[in-house]
Amino acid sequence: MSEAASSSYQYAFLDSGTGGLPYLRELARHADSARAVYVADTAHFPYGEKTRDDVIHYAVDTTARLIERFSPSVVIVACNTISVAALSSLRQRFPVPFVGTVPAIKQAALKSKNRRIGLLATERTVRDPYTDDLIEQWASDCTIVKIGDSRLISRIEGDLITASTEERIKAVRPSIDRFVSEGCDTIVLACTHFLHVSEEIALAAGEGVAIIDSREGVVHQALRICPPSDSASAARAFFYTGGAACAREEQYKSYASLFTCSWGGLL
Repeated sequence: MSEAASSSYQYAFLDSGTGGLPYLRELARHADSARAVYVADTAHFPYGEKTRDDVIHYAVDTTARLIERFSPSVVIVACNTISVAALSSLRQRFPVPFVGTVPAIKQAALKSKNRRIGLLATERTVRDPYTDDLIEQWASDCTIVKIGDSRLISRIEGDLITASTEERIKAVRPSIDRFVSEGCDTIVLACTHFLHVSEEIALAAGEGVAIIDSREGVVHQALRICPPSDSASAARAFFYTGGAACAREEQYKSYASLFTCSWGGLL
């Protein structure tokens, strides 16, 4: 067994693919001694095109295996779709504390001056009643322009993480141009995959448009719940659940290396 496969980890990250890796990087920035494992449920990617019941089923199943294997002190659900659809089910099912990544509607409403907000997410998150509840609670006086861009998410998972700036800007422009044409002065990145291209989204949107995500708040909450152990030696490992991703294992290994994770292989 490799060191990555046999070690225990204090923090566990769960996403459908590579979207949550910027959240893992943010944790390392604040707590460089943290021991963290990252699990990409590639066998069920993309979650955003599944039914709500399917999202709950897949998230519960993968989380059960994650907890059994690694016994983490806290699980960061680094996926907006899982968070809005399945977070309550995960909390009911497992005794481990969970930190979710829900759309940062509240922060966007505080930031927006003209009360026109763009919400870039998966189709599942755009349609989910949880998202509507967030809007009603925190942004009822705002116009929310919703775009579920599954094609862009699949492209990020497939090749945009290591693509050129020009390619990334071209890929994000259709959705961002719509937000700009609708007069949005604030855009919420409500799928963690979009953080991989957040700089290009900002460039495409232009000056005067704020780009909002939840990574800092999520990581701070995880560290409040579970401060890093002083005696822990830093370690980060990447695991995936297979599916079509098995044919692209070398690509996922490169993603793991890019985010300074050791390769764990299949969960």
